[in-house]
Amino acid sequence: MVSLWGLTDRGLVRRDNQDACAYAAKEGEYAWAVVCDGMGGAAAGDLASAMAVSRFQNHMVCLEEPEEYQEEGQLLVQAAEAANRAVYLKASANRAYAGMGTTLVGALLRENTLWVVNVGDSRAYHITKEAIQRITRDHSVVEDLVQKGEITPEEARCHPQKNLITRALGTTRQVKVDLFQRNVKEGDAILLCSDGLVNEVTDGDIWKETLAGGTPEEICRRLLDRTLAEGAPDNVTIVLFQL
Repeated sequence: MVSLWGLTDRGLVRRDNQDACAYAAKEGEYAWAVVCDGMGGAAAGDLASAMAVSRFQNHMVCLEEPEEYQEEGQLLVQAAEAANRAVYLKASANRAYAGMGTTLVGALLRENTLWVVNVGDSRAYHITKEAIQRITRDHSVVEDLVQKGEITPEEARCHPQKNLITRALGTTRQVKVDLFQRNVKEGDAILLCSDGLVNEVTDGDIWKETLAGGTPEEICRRLLDRTLAEGAPDNVTIVLFQL
């Protein structure tokens, strides 16, 4: 059994919300979710994230069509690629949307196996009673610096270039999509989020709030409240799976 819930909020500073999300579950069969964080100006960012979520969501109907069965990881990658094409073609056809794009993190859970796709710096976490583990790797300037050992993860949180991403959906005709797979078990949780959460709330805080208990809605709202208490300068989106 999986419980699933999500929210998106514009935060306390930005006038518009360029984040978008969608999620669905079918008891005993699957649960999936997607989070996008748009970029490229207010209207363009809103459109990019909304289009990407919509196209990703439309692709996931394959889960209801056994005759068109695809391996789960392949299905997620193709959903992200379809979202990329939709945003890229829209941006290419209209100067007002030139350069728009979006991050994307998507997850599909079937039985005790989780698949995750990622482009950009929105994240997926695997949360257990013992620890919180980030599944995805940010496609960003500061993540590259961390991987090279030039700065620490703590320094990355306040680095002046922390919002510069190196890969996004919709900015090129084709996009490289990272795919991850791992086993999960009863009692675990999976959290997807935009960077508006992790820029203000530490991984340790996310872990503690999740383990504090409650429904996915209650946990997501507590995490949003913590982000708002820190000033919430960016849009915030959180989706939580509970097994």
